[in-house]
Amino acid sequence: MKKIIILLVAVSVLMIQCKEETNYTLAKEQIGKITSITKIQELESIFEKDSIVSHLGEDNVAESSYDEYLIYNKQGNHLLTITPKVEQDSASVIDNVQIFDKNYKTIKGLGLKSSFKDVIDNYTVNKVQSTFSTAILFVDELNATITIDKKELGINDFGTQKIKLEQIPDLAKIKGITFWFN
Repeated sequence: MKKIIILLVAVSVLMIQCKEETNYTLAKEQIGKITSITKIQELESIFEKDSIVSHLGEDNVAESSYDEYLIYNKQGNHLLTITPKVEQDSASVIDNVQIFDKNYKTIKGLGLKSSFKDVIDNYTVNKVQSTFSTAILFVDELNATITIDKKELGINDFGTQKIKLEQIPDLAKIKGITFWFN
């Protein structure tokens, strides 16, 4: 009897750990419990224990020109920013999700704590684009973009010069990750 109880407790702990892991899983078309078919109106139930701050787009230049939903945990930490495909429509599916919490990771361990080496060791970078302050890595396998601050590359110029993968140091830290839903 004692062995059965110990076995049940062990199985319960494993099930809880597996459930918690899926809450922070990053994959193509999935961010935790959010998938490519999740509607904006479902966010309240998915994040019922968290706080959602809605910024609805305005035509005013000083305001955001698109809708976004910021998700914060109980401690006030910013977890995610979610943008719908169709503005002002709670039945819309999600266009993209920006990751802000370091607990979110792919099955290969890629997350905000990762370096450029972690990206290239586990995924194919399909394209590199330069902005004024960042290098954007396109990873089609994840349908994600990963940004690295140009300062991590040793580039202090405020320009959009072309950046090659070979220019990015292995230890360059990831600044941001955005997952895109089709």
